[in-house]
Amino acid sequence: MKKLKSILVFSFAALVLVSCNKEDETVDQSSNGSLKVTQDVLDKISSLSLNNKDVQVIKNTRLDGTTEDAYLIEGCIVMTKDQLSKMDLHGGITTEQYRTTNLVSAPRTIKVVGLSGTGTTALTTNMRAGLQAAINRYNNLGLSINFTLTFSSSTSGANIVVRRQTGSAGGVAGFPSGGAPYNSVTLYSGLDSYSTGVNAHVAAHEIGHCIGLRHTDWFSRQSCGQNSNEGTAGVGAVHIPGTPTGYDSTSYMRACFSSSETGAFNSNDVTALNYLY
Repeated sequence: MKKLKSILVFSFAALVLVSCNKEDETVDQSSNGSLKVTQDVLDKISSLSLNNKDVQVIKNTRLDGTTEDAYLIEGCIVMTKDQLSKMDLHGGITTEQYRTTNLVSAPRTIKVVGLSGTGTTALTTNMRAGLQAAINRYNNLGLSINFTLTFSSSTSGANIVVRRQTGSAGGVAGFPSGGAPYNSVTLYSGLDSYSTGVNAHVAAHEIGHCIGLRHTDWFSRQSCGQNSNEGTAGVGAVHIPGTPTGYDSTSYMRACFSSSETGAFNSNDVTALNYLY
């Protein structure tokens, strides 16, 4: 193995920071549905070195249009009860970039399908351009995983399906399982009012989650204007040589993004991706 964003808006000198999920997700705040946020669930989330604060139950739409109860963790990570129960840490967190130990088996080619057509889930022109730019940036790194991208209304053979859903700017995804990437990325329609660079940033960020990456500012959520440590659940977060030990203000895996994003990876992102893949 190679070396290893509720929309919150803050205004700092006209800089808009947006979290990677949306505020108006259908959320079961009272946990009256079939899925409950119990102490056992919170303990399990914490054991995975994920933030167990403000865990919510949502109605997640599957690729076939049906819905399922799922947990929304850290604002943009979707995990079903089954996925949560099967995820474990083996050896702890080993990067400052903060990833899960559920990674994608490599080498492999990951087939990405961006939904097209006339339906409500079809990506807009802006979203498609952003997604294409994100895929190009990953492939230009020469990693042991590479991506193919097609725009189609058919999801046959897809490893990751990227779709649009009505909502504020941002997106959601999940973590790998069984050596395979998480199978979908949802981009919210509010993104269409942002630049192609922002769309590329969010698409790359959510794909980053799909292949096992965590937020780089887990220790502060500083990119969201916060000062809250997501916690490492006692397993640590070991620094990667060549990457900063403190806040990395330009990483594409920051918890929140700005309206001036270009979608580019910084040198520390490249170091982390090369370490993993």
